[in-house]
Amino acid sequence: MNTSHSTSSPAPLLFDAHLDLAMNAIEWNRDLTQPLAHLRAHEAHLRDKPDRGRGTVCLPELRRGGIRLVVATLIARIEHNAFSPVAGWASPAQAWAMTQGQRAWYRAMEEAGEMTLVHNRASLDAHLAAPTPTQAVGYVLSLEGADSIRTLHDLERAWADGLRAIGPAHYGPGVYANGTDASGGFNARGKELLKEMDRLGYILDATHLCDDCFWEAIDLFQGPIWASHHNCRALVPHNRQASDDMIRALVQRGAVIGAALDAWMIVPGWVRRQSTPQSTGVKLAHVVDHIDHVCQIAGSAYHAGIGSDLDGAFGTEQTPGDLDSIADLVRIPELLHDRGYSAADIEGIRSNNFLKLLRNALPE
Repeated sequence: MNTSHSTSSPAPLLFDAHLDLAMNAIEWNRDLTQPLAHLRAHEAHLRDKPDRGRGTVCLPELRRGGIRLVVATLIARIEHNAFSPVAGWASPAQAWAMTQGQRAWYRAMEEAGEMTLVHNRASLDAHLAAPTPTQAVGYVLSLEGADSIRTLHDLERAWADGLRAIGPAHYGPGVYANGTDASGGFNARGKELLKEMDRLGYILDATHLCDDCFWEAIDLFQGPIWASHHNCRALVPHNRQASDDMIRALVQRGAVIGAALDAWMIVPGWVRRQSTPQSTGVKLAHVVDHIDHVCQIAGSAYHAGIGSDLDGAFGTEQTPGDLDSIADLVRIPELLHDRGYSAADIEGIRSNNFLKLLRNALPE
């Protein structure tokens, strides 16, 4: 997108629309209040997960990068069969309990002054007006995959506890919807889930919905929509990515699409456990290719943002080669500037597009 150059200083806020912070704290056993070097050293001897010692996210690095507001997840999927490539829990009750443990961690971070919950317009405005740089990291609570919702009553309970966005599916078949690498539309319970989400005022996260569910959701759900961490199928062919028609449909609904930094979603031909950032040459500039593609399809920069998904079960072994920490996200606005994006468009992509959607979606 060729827009006017600007030399204005960067805004004091960068918005990341998708981080699995509680998963890292509870399941990866990472104390995210500690410096990144400490976390890596603490894990250097571990081999239970491919990303051990290669994490990129902690609260000090978020502050260092000026990432003052994030969408932070609860995540606990159901294992639907013994051959599922993604581990899960054996029952909805167990999955619900895991999300409640994750919720308790966020609450503990609030009590420690490390984080602050943004759940309505007043809390959003108060957080944005708070002084920096010692300020707590603000977070909007989102549920990635709805498998842990035992009954629709849980939606009311979770809303009262601050949950504001839900992605109905994750990988494979789900309790309510089908996700990445699966097919088929919403079941009857899933359609009721969308209706109740609509009534309560949730944001629908279209990320991970399989194609059939995506198009049904566009028709059935009337409330606000975003795609928190979703790249472009035209650049990396895979059902996990958004096709151009999907991007157009999201734009028509006023959605914002967050660019993800998982390397296999950034460049084509990535082979898990074989490819490396060095062998593929993947860089942050390739992430900007996806952002630019969204802008070109949309005809403006109003629908693009950043939803990094950093440390979403991967680390620097599967990120752009020129990224060592989440604080390096600050280079994305610089790369957009180098491509001729205007100051206003850059501010939109770095934060304002998601903030506008969020302010309109949050209750007063």
